[in-house]
Amino acid sequence: MKYLTSWILALSTLLFCNYYANAQRVTRAQYIETYKELAIKNMANYGIPASITLAQACLESGDGNSRLAKEGNNHFGIKCHNWDGGKIYHDDDEKNECFRRYKSSEDSFRDHSEFLRFRDRYKFLFDLDPRDYKGWAHGLKRAGYATNPSYPQLLIKIIEEYQLYKYDSPGLVLPPPPSKLEEEREYIIPAGTSLYQISLSRKIFEKNEIPYIVSAKGESWESIADEFNLFTRELQRFNDAERGSILEPGSIVYLKAKRRKAEPMLTNHVVEAGETVLSLSQRYGVKASSLRKMNKIKAGEEPVTGTILKLR
Repeated sequence: MKYLTSWILALSTLLFCNYYANAQRVTRAQYIETYKELAIKNMANYGIPASITLAQACLESGDGNSRLAKEGNNHFGIKCHNWDGGKIYHDDDEKNECFRRYKSSEDSFRDHSEFLRFRDRYKFLFDLDPRDYKGWAHGLKRAGYATNPSYPQLLIKIIEEYQLYKYDSPGLVLPPPPSKLEEEREYIIPAGTSLYQISLSRKIFEKNEIPYIVSAKGESWESIADEFNLFTRELQRFNDAERGSILEPGSIVYLKAKRRKAEPMLTNHVVEAGETVLSLSQRYGVKASSLRKMNKIKAGEEPVTGTILKLR
């Protein structure tokens, strides 16, 4: 009788624990209801379809029930990747891998949006129709977001089953895609400007409101400086170039000093392999010294691949 009583007590405890655990588990519908407004807000700020954000969050966090989501507010399974913030360790592809820990779920959703928005390998996605969730789902797999070959189908299934496409509101005003912000824009020469009168036939572009040209084969700092009535060293300073450096064909050559920060919508950049402070300075029209100061990069050092570089 004593053993029977103990067995019944143990069984009751187990059943209660299972019931309690299930009662605490969030359903997919509840999870979507909780985070739909945040996904819509991030779509307006970053241009990523809310349906994609929600579907990825559902899939990656187990509808918010995963340990990473509960203990680390990490809803997208984003690993550390040169992360300076909080960390949480979890078994994934390998044992005890490092994942990002956030102070809030909102921080996780924002970081996910910036993770996609500011990496070159995801740039092509923003040229898609923002309501093309199927294109985005397949594009994420193509860009290497996930290794699961069925990843696009899993996202699409969640989106269609829960009609998440209805949150990709056609009324939202979205930011321009990164490719639009970085495309070549012709510089309009101000009336009465003498600096460019010698080269009115030459195509001059502008970036960050700074005029620039693209160097051709056979050109040098000296020849371009002479063409635009500038001192050679002055032109080199505009471009953070060392005295005596060789000008490669196809280089951006700014004709005025670069600015201390990038254009308003270009707030961050995730460093790719081979990129340097100088190459990014020329790409965004920001002084190399300003990039170093904003990101606490010492002279002679270069940013590590995967680092989130501030541009403003």
